[in-house]
Amino acid sequence: MSTFTDSPFLPASEKRRVLTQWHRFLQTLARRFADRDRCFRAFPDALYTHLIQHCSFIAHYSRSGFFAHYFDHGDDALRFLCQFDATTNPAGTSTEYRDSLWLSGEYRDINEAMREVAAPLLPAIRAEASEDQRRQDLARARQLAARHGLALSAR
Repeated sequence: MSTFTDSPFLPASEKRRVLTQWHRFLQTLARRFADRDRCFRAFPDALYTHLIQHCSFIAHYSRSGFFAHYFDHGDDALRFLCQFDATTNPAGTSTEYRDSLWLSGEYRDINEAMREVAAPLLPAIRAEASEDQRRQDLARARQLAARHGLALSAR
């Protein structure tokens, strides 16, 4: 496990707890992305608070608003996850602010650890999120086609 230092608003023990929550959340996304209720239950308030206070994310009004913004659609989840992907985003450019300040200062230790924990889970989450987005897109396309008296094949 990573070694953390106390920060003004987040002691090392809380950083460890948030990292554990992060890992559980990512595991849930990797296995059950389409199960929104289960994924939301795996997204605790402490993790949400860390993301909006120390990872350069906008609050989107509440934990449920944040979750809906990033995890109701697979494409949005992929955009969220890009921030934590050291392979495709080595500088750690933030999703919302387009800078990498979240990887410096008092919270660098936990934020770098979040990227490390994410690395092996990202391929499975990407696959789940992409498939979920595909299902949503096809359902919407069928709905629009039906509205105009057309039918789409199941391909």
